Amino acid sequence: MALQEINFDGIVGPCHNYAGLSLGNLAATKSAGKVSQPRKAALQGLAKMRGNMAAGLAQGVFLPLPRPNSAWLEALAVNATMDPALVASAWSASSMWTANAATVSPAPDCADGRCHLTVANLVTMPHRSQEWPDTLAQLRLAFADSAHFAVHGPVPPCFGDEGAANHMRFCESHESKGVEVFVYGRTGGHFPARQHEQASRVVARSHGLDPARAVFIEQSPEAIAAGAFHNDVVSVANAQVLFAHEQAFADREGAYDAIRAVFPALEVVEVPAARVSLADAISSYLFNAQLLSMPEGSMTLVVPGECRENAAVSGWLDDMLASNGPIRTVKVVDVRESMANGGGPACLRLRVVADPATIDPRFLLTEAKTDLLEKVIAANWPDEIDPADIGKAELAETVLSARAALLEALDLTELA
Repeated sequence: MALQEINFDGIVGPCHNYAGLSLGNLAATKSAGKVSQPRKAALQGLAKMRGNMAAGLAQGVFLPLPRPNSAWLEALAVNATMDPALVASAWSASSMWTANAATVSPAPDCADGRCHLTVANLVTMPHRSQEWPDTLAQLRLAFADSAHFAVHGPVPPCFGDEGAANHMRFCESHESKGVEVFVYGRTGGHFPARQHEQASRVVARSHGLDPARAVFIEQSPEAIAAGAFHNDVVSVANAQVLFAHEQAFADREGAYDAIRAVFPALEVVEVPAARVSLADAISSYLFNAQLLSMPEGSMTLVVPGECRENAAVSGWLDDMLASNGPIRTVKVVDVRESMANGGGPACLRLRVVADPATIDPRFLLTEAKTDLLEKVIAANWPDEIDPADIGKAELAETVLSARAALLEALDLTELA
């Protein structure tokens, strides 16, 4: 079995809008009330995927969830005129950020030799807490081969779990046994800590990880207060490299020592606060980047265009490239519609290490399929959505029919 990393990106849904629902996500709350561009957002995401495929990387997709979620509103006994925030929650397109879909442990790390995935419960935010049943249905369809995958339901809701956005893996190669790092937050701060330590420990036990190779680290309260609502806003890992802000973890040296104790090959690329402040790191999403191993062996950092528009961040990136470190290339992508709602390149993807032959091919992307998706989106996605139109029947019909067209194009109508 040839294991490789496959990035599964979420297709931005036809109801993509700026309702400002996510407390602690500064970009999302800043954009609240603005007019969104769902078609442009989805095409930007596909362009990012196409760029990764052009570089020789495997690429998968997850589909938008059914929205508006009328059943959820009915369960809350809410109609379209009652509570604008709850109505907007039922229209949320936030499942596009598939870094929050699940936590993934590759087969070499798991006791039974299968890749394990646990769907995230996302209980901290009402607009996201409704996602997991439909996300679980996609996961169980895409990874239905029980000889190679085990797909778990959510951690009990007493503990908040936000998926791979708070999880890192270090390894010598995809085929080798890795070290998995779970980053959690403490409650009681200015913004809610969304990843609970006990949720991470439940996931590690459920996946059958070797306790000696599972590391649990506290995220910096200062980072959370500054707007780093997930760990992947202040650090990202790939292979032997940890790319992190100096203030990412509550105990910086303790975090590095804990990882090195079980993974001595760790190489830390740290951005000093004196060069890039937390505010600049979070507004530019420098760390919410895809850190990718290229087919020829080099490492590339895929960053949003906002990184080059921030003088401090851009200057540090130039100095990093000149230093001959492990990250040899910086690639800039345009995901501005996602960024305005609080999600950068890394938010949009879930990394799965697996043999592509074991995955339902309908979820794997090709150039021809990308062409098809672009045509479907161009023909069916709304050009704009004004938050004032959320809840209106005409827009609901447009959104529902757009998703139906996508399901039909991908032959995934069982997800209707």
